[in-house]
Amino acid sequence: MYQRYFKRIFDIVCALLALVVFCWLYALLAILIRIKLGSPVIFKQPRPGMKDKDGKEKIFCLYKFRTMTDERDENGLLLPDEARMTRFGQKLRDWSLDELPEVINILRGEMSVVGPRPLLVRDMVFMTPEQRKRHDVKPGLSGWAQVNGRNAISWEDKLKLDLEYIQRASFLFDLRIVSITVKKVIKTESITFESMATAEDFGDNLLREGKVDADIYADKQLESIGIMERYMEACK
Repeated sequence: MYQRYFKRIFDIVCALLALVVFCWLYALLAILIRIKLGSPVIFKQPRPGMKDKDGKEKIFCLYKFRTMTDERDENGLLLPDEARMTRFGQKLRDWSLDELPEVINILRGEMSVVGPRPLLVRDMVFMTPEQRKRHDVKPGLSGWAQVNGRNAISWEDKLKLDLEYIQRASFLFDLRIVSITVKKVIKTESITFESMATAEDFGDNLLREGKVDADIYADKQLESIGIMERYMEACK
């Protein structure tokens, strides 16, 4: 009953409340990001969402505050994440402030306040059918895996926790996750993983650990690129 009827109401109320209470913060961050990181202020990227009636993940455009510059090399290619991540951008991530624009995704019905975090398309294509059951529900601003280690836990554990959330989902469980999320944000627990500016992609992790060979890895990457190309225009 909660998942089917009441969670949507919970999501809308929370998203509208956040916009009203923190409108000043949205404005302040937008100004600071424009000054320190440039334009556009909002970073948009296609992400896999909840499955449609045909059992396929619906790709939507995720909104976040940008945390990196657009610095490029002499060939016009973007520099590695580590080179484009500034101290200011890292602070936005540490405090999870870059996630604030996702309330728009919640109001649009593409996300929930609580659910499995929306991963990258190139992560999705490497998942098993069992792991892709995480997309049986809407992705969330925060989730069970998010409050149990975020990027400090293994990919396998992260995906298992996402499936565990689906089994345990309820109003009280969502409130528990929201409460833990707030505490972690206050403690400024970083989402960085080891020495990387951003977490390691699922496919890269599988390749590094020898769980997929180079040919399968290359095929999956091409598959993800094909999916991304179909939706990038909508995210511009």
